[in-house]
Amino acid sequence: MKKRHTEHRTISEVLKDFVTENRLEDGLDKIDARDAWVNLMGNGVNNYTTNIMLKNDTLYVSLSSAVLREELSYGKEKMIKMLNESLGKDLIQHIVLR
Repeated sequence: MKKRHTEHRTISEVLKDFVTENRLEDGLDKIDARDAWVNLMGNGVNNYTTNIMLKNDTLYVSLSSAVLREELSYGKEKMIKMLNESLGKDLIQHIVLR
């Protein structure tokens, strides 16, 4: 049985410890990356986005429009910068548009 912590801690500290102890960072990063894409790209891009997946440091985005894929390919560096700023850490190093 684990020892109880008798000192007072904030909920954010407790949750951070829980995530670390149970090694949940990778799963939460995947969800956060998907949410960041949806929030930053807006409805125009999201209507053509079919799948978003984070593997290691690469964000894979499946798009149903070849024209949109070509347009977005010109701004990959800017998208990476915006997504990492939204996430609060350098999580994404590459974007692959499919």
